[in-house]
Amino acid sequence: MPKRAVNRERPTLPSRSGPKPTPKNDLEEARARLHVSAVPNCLPCREKEFSDIFGFVESKILDGTGGCMYISGVPGTGKTATVKEVLKILEAERDDGNLQDFKFVEVNGMKLTEPRQAYVEILKALTGKEATADHAANILNKMFTVPAPRSSPVVLLVDELDLLWTRKQDVMYNIFDWPTKEMARLIVLAVANTMDLPERMMIKRVASRLGLTRMTFQPYTFRQLEEIVASRLKGLQVFDSDAVQLAARKVAAVSGDARRALDICRRSTEIAESRTEDAGGEAVVSMSDINAAVEEMFCSPKILAIRNLAVQEQLFLKAVVAEFQRSGIEEADFCKLYDQHQTLCRFEGIHVPTMTELSAICYRLGSMRLLLTEPGSRDLSMRIRLNVSQDDIMYALRADIPS
Repeated sequence: MPKRAVNRERPTLPSRSGPKPTPKNDLEEARARLHVSAVPNCLPCREKEFSDIFGFVESKILDGTGGCMYISGVPGTGKTATVKEVLKILEAERDDGNLQDFKFVEVNGMKLTEPRQAYVEILKALTGKEATADHAANILNKMFTVPAPRSSPVVLLVDELDLLWTRKQDVMYNIFDWPTKEMARLIVLAVANTMDLPERMMIKRVASRLGLTRMTFQPYTFRQLEEIVASRLKGLQVFDSDAVQLAARKVAAVSGDARRALDICRRSTEIAESRTEDAGGEAVVSMSDINAAVEEMFCSPKILAIRNLAVQEQLFLKAVVAEFQRSGIEEADFCKLYDQHQTLCRFEGIHVPTMTELSAICYRLGSMRLLLTEPGSRDLSMRIRLNVSQDDIMYALRADIPS
């Protein structure tokens, strides 16, 4: 067996920080611009929301006061992108000496192992210290509630707030409550998918006392989606005039999610390139390429399976989506879903199944991997999640889509 050379260095992972490859043609350039992670030069169709958020944060910094803005809207409507653009401009003004100093802290519920980990992340960002969740919560509570001179305001962005829900609701309550303290100088921007999450998660009198400033991002219209895609393709003549409009209309009819529109247009450039490589000629994305991309995205095996479900099975998936949208949490107890299912059955004028019958439906959907059910549990408190996107369910169950 050969021996390792004594002085041989251990190989290291190659660096990926080099320059990005130059696009070979306009279609490659379009693909790069249409990627959801690409940072555009501007954020079209959210000018008013940008102005309102900017004005709120800037005024709080200048006044030396605290406050909380609750920003809600369905996924893909530009909430986080707009907030981050606001903070980028404010940080630039601070660095240029045109705005007083402030600290910016970002917490994303999606990246936390459990909700109380938020305390640990906030404390570490503010002080550089690490502590257990309980100890961090105590330190932060003293920091924001005990009157003491503070060196500079703190702007806290809490993204995916929906995921910070706990049975005690202490994490969410503290995030909303700290900015109300006189000496806190804490400005919270809380971003979530559900419009009335504070009322649902907390006692109404408590939620009203917190005095949140609210902003709702409405789903994009097809005109707005068309403008968003067109702004990324500025200077490139790679789409037929009606192709982008078709993609925008298809997405607006389902969800108004800008990310879905970008994904469809990006995939259509690959389809167009493949088509023209076989036939020869210049690659231009046509309406047929858009339709092919839509079919791929919205006609996956799971969507076809949903279309072929029995009526009660389809209705149960609708009940799951309705409950998730009601609560803002993408997980629910079976008993809550049973209540939703009963309501939908009465609305549709069809037979209301017994709890035993609905339990069998739930497990059948779980065996098809459309649902994720809590293993080893068959009671009313069994936790249920979707294993397919809400958009896909909404699209699959639209009445105007042929089976």
